[in-house]
Amino acid sequence: MSATDESSSPVLDLLLETPLVRDRDGESLQRQLLHRIRGAILDGRLPSGCRLPGSRALAAALGISRNSVTAVYELLGAEGYIALSRQGTRVTTLERLKAEHQRVQHTASPEISTRGTRIRDAFFDAPDTLALRPGVPALGRFPLSAWKNCLDRAIRSAGVTALGYGDPQGERALRVAIMQHLAVARGARCEPEQVVITEGAQEALSLCIRLVTNPGQVAWVEEPGWRGAQTALLCGDLNVVPVRVDANGLHVSDDAWNAEAPRLVYTTPSHQYPTGAVLTASRRLDLIGKAQAHGAWILEDDYDSEFRHSGEPICAMQGMVPQAPVLYIGTFSKTLFPSLRLGFVVLPEVLVAKATPLLRETLRGGHRYEQLALAEFIESGQFSRHLGRMRRLYRRRLDALRTALKQHLDVPHVVMGGDSGMHLTIRLPAECIDRRIAQAARQFDMAPAPLSHFALCPRPEDNGLVLGYGNTSESLFVPLIRQLARLIHEHR
Repeated sequence: MSATDESSSPVLDLLLETPLVRDRDGESLQRQLLHRIRGAILDGRLPSGCRLPGSRALAAALGISRNSVTAVYELLGAEGYIALSRQGTRVTTLERLKAEHQRVQHTASPEISTRGTRIRDAFFDAPDTLALRPGVPALGRFPLSAWKNCLDRAIRSAGVTALGYGDPQGERALRVAIMQHLAVARGARCEPEQVVITEGAQEALSLCIRLVTNPGQVAWVEEPGWRGAQTALLCGDLNVVPVRVDANGLHVSDDAWNAEAPRLVYTTPSHQYPTGAVLTASRRLDLIGKAQAHGAWILEDDYDSEFRHSGEPICAMQGMVPQAPVLYIGTFSKTLFPSLRLGFVVLPEVLVAKATPLLRETLRGGHRYEQLALAEFIESGQFSRHLGRMRRLYRRRLDALRTALKQHLDVPHVVMGGDSGMHLTIRLPAECIDRRIAQAARQFDMAPAPLSHFALCPRPEDNGLVLGYGNTSESLFVPLIRQLARLIHEHR
């Protein structure tokens, strides 16, 4: 092809269809040309075998340097779009485009996995700033300056070594600090080797499921209960069976154990979510005994038991009897702040050695500076002082919310829980559809959660609202409950 032929070829006309623009959103002329040729090949406008203009001719036509064109051709050649030779530059044959040209189609199914279809969409996926949203601590009361000091010291002391992968089980300093705190505050029995640091409680749940279950095995979950646990169990391809909760926590009959014993039992014994019930000591011991007899494991989620508002803290099930078949899960998302994404699991001693290969192959020991900072935050007493301040704050907010409900919620309702944590649950008459009320509340910057949303198989008694008070000022409860009462009347 001569220079005269190149200047008037259809291929060159295609590449000159629109001019290259200097300083277009910071994209260089060279990158614009690269995208133009690559796109024309992929959409078939430059078919296989098509000969491209020489670098000199194309550069002259576009008004750019020949070096830019040469660089584009070289990159396209390296990617396999074109073949460069002394006989000219031609578009290669791409198998995908060849198949499309031959009208051979193989389209992957747009469906997600079977386990994925079992997961329900979150109803109250709302900003943390909305009033009455459950599960959010008082973010504005976290001692950021003290945390920053711990983080700065962790960075200075660990230096660049903490930029690499750490121990898959987490920084030993943090595991020791957690062990010591649990022994005093929760009555748990463990050694640092039993503690595994995770990215929040959700990863801890998934890890435990991988450790002790196989697909298809039975798992019991509280009903109504935390959706995160339901999701983790369903994603583990387990046969999830909801077990009802009453005023004394998880209620399991002997017939249920004899009919089909589970491999795993998930429970929040110190403060059931969302009803607020406390699993009684007799039921705890019975659950542990039945689990031992049937070869089952118990997942004890102690998500916000640090915030007990009356009486002494309730000890963890994990420490009630020696060698209890309990995998104990905790998180700092509620006690500190959610974006920290640090949780932990305490493995039973008999599982530690067997779990080591899985831990080393699936965990990588990240967030090392944050882990070291948290270890100092706990050991220095900052953590305990922060918990004390938050207990007092949440107790005031709970009292203010109870008063507002008593004085301004003029529809029949039953208040459940309230001795611990950062939420209060109210049961409403069946004609007050909780999902409609919760949806309407969004228009007024409120995010209460519908109680029925926490049940896999909702019953009439699972109709109500879960009201979070952790991140809502007590001065707002009166106007909020007044508005909520109006919404309940409107949606009866």
